Amino acid sequence: MDFTITVNEKKINLKHGVSISQLHKRIKPDADIMILNGAPIKEDFPIKDGDIIVFIKKGEFPNQEELEALLVARHTPGVHAKVKKAVIGIAGAGGLGSQVAIALTRLGIGKLIIADHDIVEPSNLNRQQYFIEQIGMKKVDALDNILQKINPYVKIIKHFIKIDRKNIIKIFKSADILVEAFDSPESKSMLAESYSSEFPDKPIILASGLASYYSNNDIKTSKISKTIYVVGDLMHEAGTNEGLMAPRVGIAAHHQANLVLRLIMGENL
Repeated sequence: MDFTITVNEKKINLKHGVSISQLHKRIKPDADIMILNGAPIKEDFPIKDGDIIVFIKKGEFPNQEELEALLVARHTPGVHAKVKKAVIGIAGAGGLGSQVAIALTRLGIGKLIIADHDIVEPSNLNRQQYFIEQIGMKKVDALDNILQKINPYVKIIKHFIKIDRKNIIKIFKSADILVEAFDSPESKSMLAESYSSEFPDKPIILASGLASYYSNNDIKTSKISKTIYVVGDLMHEAGTNEGLMAPRVGIAAHHQANLVLRLIMGENL
């Protein structure tokens, strides 16, 4: 009896008893890397119904049909179908926002809505994902350029605007999840109150307590209400003698990005 597998994003039917090495020789004999259900393999395996297999030749630039499949070849099976449908809002494109956006773009999120009113300046480069040649650019434009180079299949909606109570809903109304990436506590509070009031069932992920070089392990993800989550140590806010630097900001940003993924996948947190 035949069964169906996916090979480099194409469905094919096979008869039982076919192995990975046999399929390798038949489909792409010059491939250097074999990935089975998200993990690279070297030994031979029998193929099972529903397996997802990717064959990759090192250094070969794939055609457009193959590229998206190869970008997510290392994903856990079943993840990409849900991730690609998701719309994520990011309020702020600084240290947190730029890194969250990059992580979600590498995941293959369907759409990102990014809003920020600032431009790239030299002091941003200690923790934000920009480059010297981008100094003076609008952050939303600079970030869009970076994201398109990573994964052109992610749709980017950018707003060069200062977020306030009057425009939050209009900007982020189509988002499934909102990530807060501001510096000021007042802006964080304003965003949480306004968004949660309008969308009481949509998750919002805040950040608090990321300054200096305290322990990595102090940065945690906490659920503080039905839909509000906070990432950080909740103690060390940026200020005099408490600067923001790449390591802790990056850790927090990836906490936020991973929480986005968990919520998309239906994790009960």
